[in-house]
Amino acid sequence: MPTATTQTQLDHTLLALADPTRRAILHRLTQGEARVTELAEPFEISLNAVSKHIRLLERAHLVRRRKAGREHFLSFNPEPLDAATAWIEEQRTLWNYRLEALDALLRAEDEAASADAVKKGRKR
Repeated sequence: MPTATTQTQLDHTLLALADPTRRAILHRLTQGEARVTELAEPFEISLNAVSKHIRLLERAHLVRRRKAGREHFLSFNPEPLDAATAWIEEQRTLWNYRLEALDALLRAEDEAASADAVKKGRKR
């Protein structure tokens, strides 16, 4: 059972990944460290809006900030994606199991109904 902290971290990660601008920022950071102004260049939004996106990425721990004098450099941290991937795989396994169990139940019911119809002289 995931802890409340783990759930909160997962919530932050999924929220951060839900926005195309934030995904584009992460994609840029996979190519290497960048300043906030460099990250903002391709977007037609204010620097303040880009900073808000970056704060959400930092809250999710997907982005790390390093200061060198007055400069702020950002880099990509993939570790939260590992936790999100593990959660998604866990959900996929659980739902596959449930759907297979439902399929088996429905097939058993169909077979029982067919056998009952044959006993009564009717064909299905």
